[in-house]
Amino acid sequence: MKEFGYKISASRQIDFDKIDHSLYRKIIENEPSMRLCIDCGSCSATCTAGNITDFSIRKMNLMIRRGETVGLQKEFANCMLCGKCTMICPRGVNTRNIILTIRKILNN
Repeated sequence: MKEFGYKISASRQIDFDKIDHSLYRKIIENEPSMRLCIDCGSCSATCTAGNITDFSIRKMNLMIRRGETVGLQKEFANCMLCGKCTMICPRGVNTRNIILTIRKILNN
Protein backbone atom coordinates (compact mmCIF):
# COMPACT_ATOMS: atom_id res chain seq x y z
CA MET A 1 0.00 0.00 0.00
CA LYS A 2 1.25 3.46 -0.83
CA GLU A 3 2.20 5.91 1.96
CA PHE A 4 0.62 9.34 1.63
CA GLY A 5 2.28 10.92 4.67
CA TYR A 6 -0.77 10.65 6.90
CA LYS A 7 -1.41 8.39 9.83
CA ILE A 8 -4.28 7.84 12.20
CA SER A 9 -3.63 9.38 15.60
CA ALA A 10 -4.81 7.92 18.87
CA SER A 11 -8.06 9.39 20.14
CA ARG A 12 -7.71 12.22 22.68
CA GLN A 13 -11.36 12.02 23.64
CA ILE A 14 -12.09 11.88 27.37
CA ASP A 15 -14.59 9.21 28.40
CA PHE A 16 -16.26 10.82 31.41
CA ASP A 17 -18.03 7.55 32.29
CA LYS A 18 -14.68 5.85 32.99
CA ILE A 19 -13.12 8.66 35.03
CA ASP A 20 -12.26 8.16 38.70
CA HIS A 21 -14.14 10.96 40.50
CA SER A 22 -13.14 9.84 44.00
CA LEU A 23 -10.74 12.76 44.60
CA TYR A 24 -13.34 15.29 43.42
CA ARG A 25 -15.99 13.76 45.73
CA LYS A 26 -13.63 13.87 48.73
CA ILE A 27 -12.86 17.53 48.06
CA ILE A 28 -16.57 18.38 47.75
CA GLU A 29 -17.24 16.66 51.09
CA ASN A 30 -14.67 18.91 52.81
CA GLU A 31 -15.21 22.08 50.76
CA PRO A 32 -18.63 22.26 49.03
CA SER A 33 -17.87 25.70 47.59
CA MET A 34 -15.79 24.00 44.87
CA ARG A 35 -19.06 23.31 43.04
CA LEU A 36 -19.55 27.06 42.64
CA CYS A 37 -16.40 27.48 40.55
CA ILE A 38 -17.09 28.73 37.01
CA ASP A 39 -13.43 28.55 35.87
CA CYS A 40 -13.24 32.31 35.30
CA GLY A 41 -9.45 32.34 35.91
CA SER A 42 -9.37 35.14 38.50
CA CYS A 43 -7.55 32.86 40.93
CA SER A 44 -4.84 32.04 38.40
CA ALA A 45 -4.49 35.68 37.36
CA THR A 46 -3.73 36.84 40.91
CA CYS A 47 -1.66 33.84 41.98
CA THR A 48 1.77 34.80 43.32
CA ALA A 49 3.15 31.31 42.69
CA GLY A 50 1.70 31.39 39.18
CA ASN A 51 3.82 34.43 38.37
CA ILE A 52 7.00 32.61 39.41
CA THR A 53 6.23 29.03 38.31
CA ASP A 54 3.83 27.37 35.88
CA PHE A 55 1.35 26.68 38.72
CA SER A 56 -2.28 27.33 37.79
CA ILE A 57 -5.21 26.70 40.12
CA ARG A 58 -7.55 26.79 37.16
CA LYS A 59 -5.59 24.05 35.39
CA MET A 60 -5.49 21.95 38.55
CA ASN A 61 -9.25 22.33 39.03
CA LEU A 62 -9.81 21.10 35.48
CA MET A 63 -7.47 18.14 36.03
CA ILE A 64 -9.36 17.14 39.18
CA ARG A 65 -12.73 17.36 37.42
CA ARG A 66 -11.35 15.21 34.58
CA GLY A 67 -10.01 12.64 37.06
CA GLU A 68 -6.38 13.25 36.11
CA THR A 69 -4.54 12.85 39.40
CA VAL A 70 -1.05 12.02 38.13
CA GLY A 71 1.33 14.82 39.14
CA LEU A 72 -1.15 16.79 41.24
CA GLN A 73 0.86 16.55 44.45
CA LYS A 74 3.92 18.02 42.75
CA GLU A 75 1.87 20.86 41.25
CA PHE A 76 0.12 21.81 44.49
CA ALA A 77 3.47 21.88 46.29
CA ASN A 78 4.14 25.14 44.38
CA CYS A 79 1.23 26.91 46.10
CA MET A 80 2.39 29.45 48.67
CA LEU A 81 -1.02 29.50 50.48
CA CYS A 82 -1.08 33.31 50.39
CA GLY A 83 -4.88 33.38 50.00
CA LYS A 84 -5.08 35.91 47.16
CA CYS A 85 -7.10 33.44 45.09
CA THR A 86 -9.71 33.12 47.84
CA MET A 87 -10.04 36.89 48.24
CA ILE A 88 -10.46 37.57 44.51
CA CYS A 89 -12.94 34.76 43.70
CA PRO A 90 -16.24 36.29 42.49
CA ARG A 91 -18.18 33.17 43.54
CA GLY A 92 -16.67 32.91 47.04
CA VAL A 93 -14.87 29.63 46.46
CA ASN A 94 -12.45 28.90 49.28
CA THR A 95 -9.59 27.87 47.01
CA ARG A 96 -7.06 27.96 49.83
CA ASN A 97 -9.03 25.33 51.77
CA ILE A 98 -9.40 23.27 48.59
CA ILE A 99 -5.63 23.20 48.17
CA LEU A 100 -5.14 22.26 51.82
CA THR A 101 -7.75 19.51 51.44
CA ILE A 102 -6.06 18.13 48.32
CA ARG A 103 -2.68 18.09 50.06
CA LYS A 104 -4.22 16.27 53.00
CA ILE A 105 -5.93 13.67 50.77
CA LEU A 106 -2.89 13.06 48.57
CA ASN A 107 -0.52 12.71 51.54
CA ASN A 108 -2.63 9.94 53.09
